Amino acid sequence: MNIMNTHSSLSTQEAAFWRYLGIAIHRSAMASLVILFALLSTNPAAAQMDAQEQSPNLLKKLSLEELVNLEITSVSRKIEKLFGAASAIYVITRDEIRRSGATGIPEALRLAPNLQVTQVDSRQWAISARGFNNTLANKLLVMIDGRTVYTPLYAGVFWDAQDMLLEDIDRIEVISGPGGTSWGANAVNGVINIITRSAKETEGAFFTGGGGTGLRGFGGARFGGLLAKNLYYRIYGKYFTRESTILANGKDANNQWRAGQGGFRADWEASPANRFTLQGDFYNGGVDQLRTEDLSIGGGNLLGRWSRTRAEGASFSLQLYYDQTRRLYPGTFREHLDTYDLDTQYRFHASERHDIVFGLGYRLTDDNITNISGVAFLPPELTRQLFSAFFQDEIMLVKNKLSLTLGSKFEHNDYTGFEYQPSVRVSWTASERQALWGAVSRAIRAPSRIDQIFIPSAPPFTLQGGPNFRSEELIAYELGYRIQPYRSLAISLATYYNNYDHIRTIEPIPRPSNYPRGLPGPFVIANGHQGWAYGAEATATYQMREWWRCRAGYSYFQKHLSLKPESMDFTLGAREGNDPKHQFSFRSSMDLPGRLELDGEFRYVGQLPSPLVPSYSELGIRLGWRPGNHLELSIAGQNLLHDRHPEFGALTSRQQIKRSVYGMITWRF
Repeated sequence: MNIMNTHSSLSTQEAAFWRYLGIAIHRSAMASLVILFALLSTNPAAAQMDAQEQSPNLLKKLSLEELVNLEITSVSRKIEKLFGAASAIYVITRDEIRRSGATGIPEALRLAPNLQVTQVDSRQWAISARGFNNTLANKLLVMIDGRTVYTPLYAGVFWDAQDMLLEDIDRIEVISGPGGTSWGANAVNGVINIITRSAKETEGAFFTGGGGTGLRGFGGARFGGLLAKNLYYRIYGKYFTRESTILANGKDANNQWRAGQGGFRADWEASPANRFTLQGDFYNGGVDQLRTEDLSIGGGNLLGRWSRTRAEGASFSLQLYYDQTRRLYPGTFREHLDTYDLDTQYRFHASERHDIVFGLGYRLTDDNITNISGVAFLPPELTRQLFSAFFQDEIMLVKNKLSLTLGSKFEHNDYTGFEYQPSVRVSWTASERQALWGAVSRAIRAPSRIDQIFIPSAPPFTLQGGPNFRSEELIAYELGYRIQPYRSLAISLATYYNNYDHIRTIEPIPRPSNYPRGLPGPFVIANGHQGWAYGAEATATYQMREWWRCRAGYSYFQKHLSLKPESMDFTLGAREGNDPKHQFSFRSSMDLPGRLELDGEFRYVGQLPSPLVPSYSELGIRLGWRPGNHLELSIAGQNLLHDRHPEFGALTSRQQIKRSVYGMITWRF
């Protein structure tokens, strides 16, 4: 079963409005392409003036030294330098996103060489770290400004509902490897933390629009300013429409996707010690379906945060958010989910050598499903609670050289009761340009509603949820090294060995006497798999010239799952991810004379084993021009090496991703 292939139709008036708006954006953007092809100014002095004449709203290009020493928060829930972090982490900067030609969050995540990112169709993506990748991937935790974008339906992420103005992203911190000690269940193989800019950083107006093939039309606007002393705000809105993908037989898949989103953020610096944030988003979208009503999604969220710092370095934060999700899969089910989440954190220095962080959390989810046919989530209405606490102590063994971090997350969920996720991390900064780190961690993937699914929706059930399904477990061993042998070159290497237990299986059970003959099954969902995975991830960034930077990334991955002695699973682990052994990417960014930017990325993805998907190579190129401090024009091409190619899925339902080209105009003032 694939619940990702089936959303509520927009009203007729609403759908007509969105289509009209998309056509208008598409037509108006074509003018920018004509201007763009008339670019070629070759005054060398113009490139030298860029740094001085850059608009305040354009993020300056970070030097390699600044990139290496970026401050991050996702590894240990506190500010630390990237270079010495005891974890495999890659930071996608705002400038990288802007220059990549990405049009959505999943495309931006392709910039992280420690992720597996594959496009399934016009709206669906399979995204994971260190394996187990599929459209229902459930071992990667994703957050946006501290809000966990998690569905208890299958313990994963609906990527079609995650959107924003990419201009508002400050950075994306991507951790490959377990993060359960800091962030809890489902941070098994990785953590993605999307951090947006404060309202203070987005004063003024911003408009963008464009269109082409693939991405037919899109537009967005944002306005921000000062409401009162130290109180800043912004509001935004955006819309896009994407073409259908292509079936393996060359026919149109009839899955054109359109969505709109809006929101706001306010930041108040009440005093040097107290800061408040209030932000929210709402969205609506639909996907065309052949011979049935549209799939549809909708929802919104509201988040509030208070942070307080003290002169002696202690800090406290309190965060509360509400998230609502609505989606309809025609002929399958309708879901309405409400999530309430409270999180607190306190940090202090117990002594010169001990930096302690601890916190408490509570989450309530109220999930209401209307089972239509074929599949049943039982009971249809389900309320679940999650209680959590975490404690972490960073011990400075040798000042500014050697540190040991001990910690654990403790959780209580309504499926399996008490869970714990400890870790031990060591970081040794051998010199200003060399750092070595290692870690041993335990992480779990807690059960979700899909582990208790029933097929069909009424007895006799061919497949039924496991009443005793337990959490999937990982013990991970990691070792990493970072070095900057020259000011112009930075290299990072991470290796790992993962030991998995209690992985999901589908087991046959004895047939009741009244079970119909000829009907397959019955089967039950259980924990009959165990296994291991190992691999390596390497990145290198080279500043070839002041105006030319290159980055290369490579990952190697090997996984083996085996049945426990008592298991009789007939799938042999085939549903637990489809992952390439090799991935490679190379990115070049050049600042050319005449305020031109030329960016290109080549990527190679190895063969997927089961179901078999051939390896492929692709190329993306973006050419941008800033004729003034406030205006930016660009043209981008994606998947340029092939007319179309598959990236994921079984042969019978596999869809092909097409070559696409689009133009964009951006105005900031």
